Amino acid sequence: MKPAPFAYHRPDSVGDAVETLAAGDAKVLAGGQSLVPVLAMRLGRPGTLVDITALPELGRFERRGGELCVGAAVRQRRVERDPLTAAVPLIGRAMPFVGHRELRSRGTVCGSLAHADPAAELPAVAACLGAVVEVTGPRGDREVPAAELVTGAMTTAVSPDELVTGVRFPTAAPGEGFGFAEIARRHGDFALAGVAVWVRASSSGGVRDATLAAFGVSDRPVVRDVTDLLTLGFTEAELRPGTDALAAEVVDTAGDAHGSTAYRARLLGVLAARELARAHREALS
Repeated sequence: MKPAPFAYHRPDSVGDAVETLAAGDAKVLAGGQSLVPVLAMRLGRPGTLVDITALPELGRFERRGGELCVGAAVRQRRVERDPLTAAVPLIGRAMPFVGHRELRSRGTVCGSLAHADPAAELPAVAACLGAVVEVTGPRGDREVPAAELVTGAMTTAVSPDELVTGVRFPTAAPGEGFGFAEIARRHGDFALAGVAVWVRASSSGGVRDATLAAFGVSDRPVVRDVTDLLTLGFTEAELRPGTDALAAEVVDTAGDAHGSTAYRARLLGVLAARELARAHREALS
């Protein structure tokens, strides 16, 4: 099918983009890897597409202080390949699982966050790390914690008249470890279940803090403080009872042709135990 007719606007400033969005019936075009198929299938019929790719302030990609700053027009492939990304190891581990290389060459990091697909990797990574999403609208600038960004499937805390302008990821510090894994039918397919984990070790070899974000198992990334879970042990076998119980709690997606609810819960329990054990070992190394 072909998209329904729409107007095309390429603003010359963020203010111009916000003004167009505030007028109503407009959608942001950045990478277009999710938006264009929606238009082609006529699942969405916006009156105007606002192309933000030419705005230089949205193309920033830099390490500033203890954060990695990614503008809304920065392609996923650039983040995947740039040496700066080593400052946030969890992004580097997740990025190869985001669609396919061709999609990452056009898709943007912030576009994935704003699209809010329940099986998407980057919203879970951002939520796990405590990233901050920058938003601009008619009422001014504001910041949204990544863990609070997604409010439901394909739904975020960003209003239709607001624009996501960037995201800031905290950089890794000594004594921190990370883990990422997902299960899909084929590489690049939507995840049946996946986890992103962050662990900060104590000087005695224990755990000071630990966070897990699960995706593909609910209508949004599910973030849990799992510090107490790691008091039970640090090996995969020791962690399994706790991660199985956690999975039974958080997996609430309905079963489908690719896997039942129980199957997804089993996947999540296994992945969570494995990646938490791996992250703890890394934090101590």
